[in-house]
Amino acid sequence: MQLCASSSVEEVAAIVSDALTSAGITAVLSGGAAVQIYTSGLYESRDLDFVASASQRELEQVLHRLGFTREAGRHFVHPTCPYTLEFPSWPLAVGNQLVREWGERPVGGLRIQILTPTQCAMDRLAAFYHWRDRQGLDQAVLVAVQQVVDLDEIERWSVREGHAEAHREFAARVKKTRTGG
Repeated sequence: MQLCASSSVEEVAAIVSDALTSAGITAVLSGGAAVQIYTSGLYESRDLDFVASASQRELEQVLHRLGFTREAGRHFVHPTCPYTLEFPSWPLAVGNQLVREWGERPVGGLRIQILTPTQCAMDRLAAFYHWRDRQGLDQAVLVAVQQVVDLDEIERWSVREGHAEAHREFAARVKKTRTGG
């Protein structure tokens, strides 16, 4: 699998994730690209957020071999790839909760290190809860409807985050969407 202008977000994520893992770097896909993968493109993102345990210099060395160059700060671009890479700081967390285990998703012969669907929904809800990002709520609902998620865990986490009331809006939207009402 090679990067090109027609590479899907999933293919790009797999190539990057595999290269980083092979270099001994933990990097977990989160954000909008995870939503895009879990919703089969119902939501589209133009950047891939990998929360990585490496320094910018270490990332730069691996990504340079794939043809990416550092544009500014944590952002990397590729001359033919339509997606930008961004590397938020480690540790990996959803809201105030550290994430110690995550999922893997096979793509071809490669694997993406990625938040689980439940963690992905929580990640998007964190944007809604903490920054009033309505798109985060929309994305969390999409993931919860398209994937099997642990709604009880999302509720417990929401309460711990101090957002039980906002969680009720999420739960009502998921229920309404699932029942077609």
